[in-house]
Amino acid sequence: MKLKNPRHGSMQFWPRKRAKKSVARVRSWAAHKDVKPLGFVGYKVGMAHMTGVDTKRKNAPVSWPVTIIECPALKIYSIRFYNNKQPVGEVLNTKADAELARRLRVAKKSKNFEDIAEFDSVRILAYTQPKLTTSGKKTPDVFELAIGGSCDDQLAWAKENLEKEISVADVFGDMTQVDAHAVTKGKGYQGVIKRFGVSLKQKKSEKGQRSVGARSGGWKAQAHMMYRVAQPGQMGYHLRTEFNKLIVKVSDDVSEIARAGGFSGYGVVKNSYLIIRGSVGGARKRAITLTVASRPTKRVANHGMDMQKVIV
Repeated sequence: MKLKNPRHGSMQFWPRKRAKKSVARVRSWAAHKDVKPLGFVGYKVGMAHMTGVDTKRKNAPVSWPVTIIECPALKIYSIRFYNNKQPVGEVLNTKADAELARRLRVAKKSKNFEDIAEFDSVRILAYTQPKLTTSGKKTPDVFELAIGGSCDDQLAWAKENLEKEISVADVFGDMTQVDAHAVTKGKGYQGVIKRFGVSLKQKKSEKGQRSVGARSGGWKAQAHMMYRVAQPGQMGYHLRTEFNKLIVKVSDDVSEIARAGGFSGYGVVKNSYLIIRGSVGGARKRAITLTVASRPTKRVANHGMDMQKVIV
C-alpha cells in the first residue's frame, strides 16, 4: 500500500482558465512616497546571459540568465479620480495618438478639473507605443497606473505630465526590485498527465494509461465529480505574478545588446530597455507589467555580484 500520495497540481491557482486580456491586471499597488507612476509596461524581447564576478568568492567568474524588456515611452490618455475606491470623474488628453482608436472608442468631450469636487486618489490611464518597436504591432495597450505621494501631489504630477511622455528611467532605476505581472505562454487543451503531472497507469489498463483512475475520488456513494480531481483542460495563458524581480540595468544604449539580424521572434531593439535577472513569464512580444515591489526584501539580492557584460 502506498502510504504517501500527495495531490497533483496546486489549488492556489484555480480555476485554470484563460486570461481575459493579454495585458496583466494589477490588483493592488504598493504605497510609495515618491511622486511618480508606480508601474510601467514593456515588451518582452527574449533572454540572454550576463557575465561578471562574484565578489564573495574571490572574484570568481560567473554568469546569470537575464531577460530583456523593451520599454518605449508611455503616453497618458486620461486622468482618473476616485473617492472611496469608486470612480467619480475623468479628464481626457485631447492630443492622444490616432492609433489609440484601434483599441478603444476615443471620447470627443471631457470634463474639466474644476468639475470634480471630492476625490481621495488620482490615477492615470496610459498607453504604449508599439509603433516605435520592430515587433510589427500597431495597436497600443491601455492600462491604469497608480501614482505615489499624497493626493495633492498625485494631482499636481498628473496635470504637469498629461501631454508629456513617460520614460522608463522616470519610474525605475538600476538594482531595484519590482513585481512582474504577465500572461504566460498558452499551451492549449492538455490532458491530466501534462497539465498536473499525474502518474501514468499501468500499460495493461483497460481504459487508457493517460487518465485518472478513480475520477470521482475515494468517497462512498459519491454521486458527482469532485472539483479537486485532475481534469483535462486549458493549460497556459494564465495571469501570474512574480515578486521581487531584480532590475540589473536600465539603459538607452541599444548597442550593448545589439544582435546581428535582431532577436529571434522579436526584431531589433530601438528604444530604452530593462535587463531583469532571471526569467519573466510570457511569450516574446507580449506586454509585461512591472510595478514597484509590494513586499521587497530588506537587502537587494545581488549577493555580492558585479555584473559586467551582457552576452546576447
